[in-house]
Amino acid sequence: MEPLLGVLALVTLLSPSLACPSPCSCSTKKNGRLLAECAYRELRDVPRGLSPNVTILTLSANRLGRLGRASLAEVPELQSLWLGYNHISAVEPGTFAALPHLKNLDLSHNRLAEFPWQDLRNLSALQILKLSNNRLAALPGGALAGLRELRSLWLNDNELATLARGTFEGLPALAQLQLFHNPFNCSCKLFWLKEWADSTSVVISRAGSTLCAAPPRLRGRAVTAMPGSLCVAPSAQLTYLSSPPKAGPKGGLTLSLHCSVAGSPPPEIRWQIRTATGRVDIHGPTVARDGGAKASKRRFLAFKNGTMAIPDFSKDDEGTYTCVAINDVGARDVSVSVALAGSEPPAEELPRDDPQAGQPKGDQLDPSGMGEKLLIVYHVPRQVRSAAAAGGFRLGILPALLGVLLFW
Repeated sequence: MEPLLGVLALVTLLSPSLACPSPCSCSTKKNGRLLAECAYRELRDVPRGLSPNVTILTLSANRLGRLGRASLAEVPELQSLWLGYNHISAVEPGTFAALPHLKNLDLSHNRLAEFPWQDLRNLSALQILKLSNNRLAALPGGALAGLRELRSLWLNDNELATLARGTFEGLPALAQLQLFHNPFNCSCKLFWLKEWADSTSVVISRAGSTLCAAPPRLRGRAVTAMPGSLCVAPSAQLTYLSSPPKAGPKGGLTLSLHCSVAGSPPPEIRWQIRTATGRVDIHGPTVARDGGAKASKRRFLAFKNGTMAIPDFSKDDEGTYTCVAINDVGARDVSVSVALAGSEPPAEELPRDDPQAGQPKGDQLDPSGMGEKLLIVYHVPRQVRSAAAAGGFRLGILPALLGVLLFW
């Protein structure tokens, strides 16, 4: 009797590890891993009753159409999950996040237009990710961050038109990448991929078949052969002009900064202003082309041609003025620190168009990206302003100044 009880107890202890749903066949590999083989079974759902000790689950070539969060809840120890050649069109967020030991994930040859990229944050052990032959049209920036063990990534045969800069950075173990047969738009937003491909040791499988679908002039050309002359990172140079004082009740100075930029495509100009009273970010012009009422309502006047004007410059306007040039290839910035000082006229003329402010070194800006210069704007006493005005040395009222700047 006692030997029989012992056998029953042993069966009870071992039964969880031997549990196997009827559509599947289960076995133990030489390395001790438990394999559940459920491929080619016409399954429409993940079978229930799998042992929690299963580490390899094969569900390839079935009729699975959707994966819910509970689909894989019974197998938290999974290390390899093969789901290729199904009809999967939706995966609920959180489905894979509960599989922290997962090393191999194959979802190739399905119908996925979206993927729960956030689940990858929990899969730090992932080594192989196959998402090829789906309908993915986007890969969010940072989606692969943290996959430090990822060796092989398959994204070929999808609908990707572009990829965010730095998509494959932070993947130190990456050795193989497949991107071919995607309709890439080879604008300058994708130029980083060519530069990365030229410098990386990662093998880009069938790189010659990773082709541009747009624009028309590049259609059929390999992404890795995009001509560098079409995409040039921005450069920027900052000069300044301090106007003579105006006659009138205020009679203040107008400080003008001009940011000259170059690059392809033409860079957008933004301004960052840091003063003791706070920070101001200006994205694009603040002055209408006709210099109308819109201009007078703003303290800092930004013009489309890259000029910034600060009428009636005062101590409150002291600070750092930064011009930022941005295009699809990159960004450059150049700054000048401005201070107001002096109660008497300076020994020389007010500073005008200083060619050294933000001057690039050769073809490149200061590597620090700042290139800061100190600009001292002198405050000229009222009596001097009056004398200058009497001699005809005045720019006129602000609308006249705006007119000059608009057509500079």
